[in-house]
Amino acid sequence: MTDARLRYGRASLALSFLVQGVTFALLVTRIPAIQDRYGISDGLLPVFLAAVPVLAGVASVATEKVVARVRPGIVLRWAQPVVMLALLGVGAGSEIWQAAVALGLFGLAVGALDASMNMMGVSLQRAYGRSIMLGFHAAYSLGGIAGASMAWAGVHGDLSLLVSYLPAVAVLLPAALAGSRWYAEGRAGEGGDGKAVGPGQGASVPFRLLLPLCLVMAFAYIGDSTVSNWSAKYLQDVLGSSEQLATVPYNVYMVTTLLGRAVGDLGVRRFGAVAVVRGGSVLAAVGFAVVAVAPGAWWGMLGFTLLGLGLCVIVPQTFAAAGRMFPGASDVAVARLNVFNYVGFLVGSPLVGALGDAWSYRGAMLVPMVLVLATLVYARSFGTEPARYGGGHERARAADVG
Repeated sequence: MTDARLRYGRASLALSFLVQGVTFALLVTRIPAIQDRYGISDGLLPVFLAAVPVLAGVASVATEKVVARVRPGIVLRWAQPVVMLALLGVGAGSEIWQAAVALGLFGLAVGALDASMNMMGVSLQRAYGRSIMLGFHAAYSLGGIAGASMAWAGVHGDLSLLVSYLPAVAVLLPAALAGSRWYAEGRAGEGGDGKAVGPGQGASVPFRLLLPLCLVMAFAYIGDSTVSNWSAKYLQDVLGSSEQLATVPYNVYMVTTLLGRAVGDLGVRRFGAVAVVRGGSVLAAVGFAVVAVAPGAWWGMLGFTLLGLGLCVIVPQTFAAAGRMFPGASDVAVARLNVFNYVGFLVGSPLVGALGDAWSYRGAMLVPMVLVLATLVYARSFGTEPARYGGGHERARAADVG
């Protein structure tokens, strides 16, 4: 594979991550407006919200089977437009069954999209022979910030959901389709020097070997969903902030996530994945601890800032570790690992809410703190031999392709 082909493939995949960040943020930040538009009751809303990750998990498992016949790039090329069109469907409908169909389609498509994007990211990192996975997820974070800003503009301008969604889809859907022409993948089982990178060839992915990474993925998303679902309520109800200030922590979290991922690959290249994951886990745990004992809103903001810097490195490195552990079956490993993204999302928000109501929200913050710290137990899973490229952590003969 030529250096130019790798560079174009890397840029086009980064664009897909960015587009997905925008699309997902436009959906989740307008949930109150979606509820109002369709008259979804408070009791029924959790069912709708839970259906999306459940269907996404099903689609992720199905993608494992599909990519045995069709390459992940083809799956991604067609899943991304479906996700965006489903978003338009959410904004265009008026009956509750229409919302159910659109959200169901969104969930199925996003599961295939998430799995195929990360499969390709792992494959390209293998072809490069150095850490680039965090950069893709940085593009997703940037897209999330842009999407949340677009949603704020839509609310500020009192725009309908459809009018709010349409410009983003009209611009990004053609861009994603055009970019998909340059998708590229590394060959399974090969590194940047074209040689085999270690054991794992074949389609076998023993679950007992993948389980530590699955647990880490779930723990990371429990932490992430805690921030996205409870940071505003926590700052306002527990720490006594104003309603306006309560909207800031998630934005701060997203910005620090972007910053951490933007420089995270450099950290992996310099210190190795194990050290970066351990450092991120400790930093995230400190962030939860600061949030739990914060005497006021600004201390809470500091805690959420630390959380963003700590959690941001864990998920991309978990996907990368699965690819290194099973270089000959990385697509299968990534598809199975991706399911635990949705497991963590499903568990995190209800868990914190139930503990907060039954005990206290300060105490509830200690649970994701402990789970994030548990990542330290499994940190060795990020340091399998193929992870150590030449020069300490990089493959010695990998071509520098940008």
